[in-house]
Amino acid sequence: MTTVTESPTTTPQNTDHTALQGQLTPIELDPSLIVRDISNARETDPAPDEKLITSVKGIGVQDPISVRPLPDGTYGAFKGWRRAQAAQIANAAADDEQRPKRPVPAYVRDDLVGNDHWTRFLSLVENDHRQDMPQRDTLKAAELALVGMDGIERAQAAKALGLGRKAAQQVKKAQKLSDAELRRASAGGMDLEQTAQFAEVESVTGAERRLLGALQRDHEEGRGGRGHWDQELALLHAEMADATKHDAAVQALADAGTPLLRPAYAYEYTPIKDRPRPLSELMTSLGNTLTEEMHTGCAGHSARLSDEHEPVWHCAAPVEHGHKVRPEAKAPKNKLSDKERAERANTVARNRAWMAARTTRQAFATKLARSSKALPEAARLFAQTALVTMPYFYADFAQKSGATDIAPFLGISAKSHGEAVTAISALPKARSMHVVFAQVAAAYEYALREPKSWQCLSAEKAAWLLLLEELGAHDGGSYALSEVEADAVAPHRPTKKNGTA
Repeated sequence: MTTVTESPTTTPQNTDHTALQGQLTPIELDPSLIVRDISNARETDPAPDEKLITSVKGIGVQDPISVRPLPDGTYGAFKGWRRAQAAQIANAAADDEQRPKRPVPAYVRDDLVGNDHWTRFLSLVENDHRQDMPQRDTLKAAELALVGMDGIERAQAAKALGLGRKAAQQVKKAQKLSDAELRRASAGGMDLEQTAQFAEVESVTGAERRLLGALQRDHEEGRGGRGHWDQELALLHAEMADATKHDAAVQALADAGTPLLRPAYAYEYTPIKDRPRPLSELMTSLGNTLTEEMHTGCAGHSARLSDEHEPVWHCAAPVEHGHKVRPEAKAPKNKLSDKERAERANTVARNRAWMAARTTRQAFATKLARSSKALPEAARLFAQTALVTMPYFYADFAQKSGATDIAPFLGISAKSHGEAVTAISALPKARSMHVVFAQVAAAYEYALREPKSWQCLSAEKAAWLLLLEELGAHDGGSYALSEVEADAVAPHRPTKKNGTA
């Protein structure tokens, strides 16, 4: 059987390997000379099934496989290894079954000798189009191929796979998910970037359900954007950071040997005469303020964590340890009802959600201000009107902020006010309106900086969020309001003539 190919033995640098395939003529190879290439992307269940073996026994391998020469005289199959195995099995039984032994048509790729990364990529491209290709095999092959390529090859490969510049890092993150999570992510429509982002937050309870729900909302809107996804991802990151801060605070107390007290409400129905009190409610026997430094040596020295996970120092049994209770602190406090406690927890959650949404909101405003295109007309009119009307909070922004707060919205990194002014002033005339928009964005975001801003949002501030929502909708759904933002602006949404919002 022929084992000689007309393929060149040497290949010029930066060869277009994808184009070369179409220039080759398949030749016939003895199946016994074919082995599985080390860069074959398919690792799960690579053996042929009975249906394939029966077909090859009857008519042989119809579609050429792809191989590359190996030093020992064999050929490594990186495309069609299952077909090659079926041919080996068919030929092994050919004499007993009185059938002819058949060769395997193959493209022999001399240009891939020594180039494991591009070989793995080409194998991935073929196998990724098969529905039964396991997601983990796809990710592993993509990582091994992309990480080892040079810049030119990586750009070409990523483009062919429909991936971005950070594809190599993304597949590495995505592989941290379990096989079941990878299957569900793929079935739910997550692309590689989204799968990698899911891997970043999968430790948060309910992350998968919430992200798939956000992705579904984006799909239902049919604009091709990912506004809901971005908001849910930002909130999950905030929750994960909050949990990390809590764990770190608990560990710091443990390392210091300071007991962590139960929440105050845990003592409400417990008949304890000498209850724990914060040091702010206590004083020394001489009536002086009791500080943390003074109290550290007390056997009752302990702490609770605030909503921000900062230690609030307590004495576990102030009367027993000789501390006096301040007169103003002696009056019993009203116990929180279950409803009040739930409302407080909801407030804390909404504060966190508001701050998480702020990150996504500012990123979208920055995208608009940095764009080389003209500002959308709605954005131009809003910014121009804001400068003319000067909302009530503008004066506070002007007094306490400056060019260093405006520069980030324009993509400018500046360490000082003077440096920011110089950089902004140097922008071309065509971007003058972008500078105005950046200043307006900085002013409104300054006014919305507090975690509790959602509680009583004025019409002027709500107008900023409604503008961004409108712009995001017109930009293919690239931005959408978060749940807490949508609730906050609800009273200020314009009503239609029939009275509905």
